[in-house]
Amino acid sequence: MARSRKKLGQILVAQGAINAQQADMGLKHAQETGKRLGEALVDLEIIDEMQVIKALAAQYGMKYVDLSNEKIKKLIDEDALDKGVMKKHLVLALGKSGGKMRLAIHDPMDLEMLDNLRFRLNMDVEPMLATKTQIRNYIEGGSASAPAVPGVSNAPSMTEGESLVTDSIDRSIDRSLDRSMDRSIDVSSEDSPVVKLVNRILDEAVRNRTSDIHIEPMGDRVRLRYRIDGVCIERDNLPKRMQNAILSRLKLMAGMNIAEKRIPQDGRIKIFVDEVGIDFRVSACPAYHGESVVLRILRPDAVRIGLVNLGFEPENLDVFNKIIRRPNGIFLVTGPTGSGKTTTLYSALDVLNRPDRKIITAEDPVEYNFDGINQCQVRESIGFTFPSILRSMLRQAPNVILVGEIRDKEVGEIAIQAALTGHLVFSTLHTNDAPSAMTRLIDMGIKPFLVASSIQAVMAQRLIRVLHKSKRLATEDELDHKYLSLINLSAEEALGRVYTPVGCEEAPGGYKGRKAIFEMMVMNSEIRELAFQQAPSSKIRHAAVASGMKELVEDGRLKVLNGVTTPEEIARVSQSE
Repeated sequence: MARSRKKLGQILVAQGAINAQQADMGLKHAQETGKRLGEALVDLEIIDEMQVIKALAAQYGMKYVDLSNEKIKKLIDEDALDKGVMKKHLVLALGKSGGKMRLAIHDPMDLEMLDNLRFRLNMDVEPMLATKTQIRNYIEGGSASAPAVPGVSNAPSMTEGESLVTDSIDRSIDRSLDRSMDRSIDVSSEDSPVVKLVNRILDEAVRNRTSDIHIEPMGDRVRLRYRIDGVCIERDNLPKRMQNAILSRLKLMAGMNIAEKRIPQDGRIKIFVDEVGIDFRVSACPAYHGESVVLRILRPDAVRIGLVNLGFEPENLDVFNKIIRRPNGIFLVTGPTGSGKTTTLYSALDVLNRPDRKIITAEDPVEYNFDGINQCQVRESIGFTFPSILRSMLRQAPNVILVGEIRDKEVGEIAIQAALTGHLVFSTLHTNDAPSAMTRLIDMGIKPFLVASSIQAVMAQRLIRVLHKSKRLATEDELDHKYLSLINLSAEEALGRVYTPVGCEEAPGGYKGRKAIFEMMVMNSEIRELAFQQAPSSKIRHAAVASGMKELVEDGRLKVLNGVTTPEEIARVSQSE
């Protein structure tokens, strides 16, 4: 059994840097502000940044370097890393030693950054800890201001209650309709009022962290909704007379057939917002009052947020990192549409994407483009299907294969054969939990012994909204015992640890951003035997929990106690009741 790592507070107390009372003060401040313990102690001016980084070095078994030391300064190699990389990650190269590049970093948990740098440098790295202030001062000459992140607005640009259709656009469209015998409006000219309106919708949605734009024709209006942090928000009701023009403009931008309104169509749009290229996956579906159009916003950085930032608890993260580095077998991620499965798998590929590995994907459609990865787009119309891509892949001698989704027996069997012949295969499956993946694959017609022998692990996930920093501790009257019972939390445990959302200008609902809750089922001999015997998913679940699997609700419970989200949010996404 691996030796458990000492907590930072215990190390600081043992070093005599703080006492137990100060440790409790720091923990309380950390819970209230959402910061780490070290940052909280520095905030309270109990200790300084250097003492924290020295304790972190002891905690993670890393070396501490003092960048004010002249001998250390002479080791800094400014040519080893691009200036932009140094500024973005606050990292300095300290020269090579023993075939490794020594790096001064400030966050020992930023494993994704280290993997990215291994890929860039094409060599192993030896991380050492230095204070963030010292690294920043060296890079920026003492400036402590944080660089602006391209494409990310500091505050939402959407004004509540403000209509997107201004008087000038309204009048311009009315004049266009009056002049036109066929009641059509120019949707190709950049000066057209409808073009300006559509551009404004797209820009505003991107700046407000929207994941989907829903344009839905109704009997007397066109409803515009944004999905932000997984929840649909009605943005505006557009005049019915603009319906055809708006839909035609979107279809023109997406490369669809404007004249065809009887069958569903798919397309893509690429525009630049704040100098960042944003892709939109567009779907048009005929409905009773006209075509309903949904635009899925695909940001280039959405799948590079890092494994730690996905929401993994330390125990699940350790298991996940071990699974994705295995030489063969199948790793499945399950959950409904919109639960972040693709983001999780791409984050894993981003970690594995190094020059010594060949990675091939089969996707329908290819949503995000990755340098260094061979991505194949399914094209059913010409016979370029999942099975044909997979068969071709195996002749390309890949190390890692990603199959967008196991949809049927044929794809499943080829994926399993790939896993059994020495390939690591990632894929997704639509099931509600991890144990159900076994029964789902067998129901497809795949032989039970193939399922039992090839699957390495199955992970179910859901996305939860994260509390904004304006949150506050819930009072006893504000605790809802119904939701507490749903996540197995008593009122005594909750009081003083559970937070409630507080709306503000930056986050009107009190939530901002999303993280995932996970259910990680690692296969063992007992679970394999149950799968071989075609046991029901309830028995498989019982065996998985007995072997240490934390269920979705339990993972959510930990996030509630850590001040990440609320009991209501966990109950909403993980409980059918």
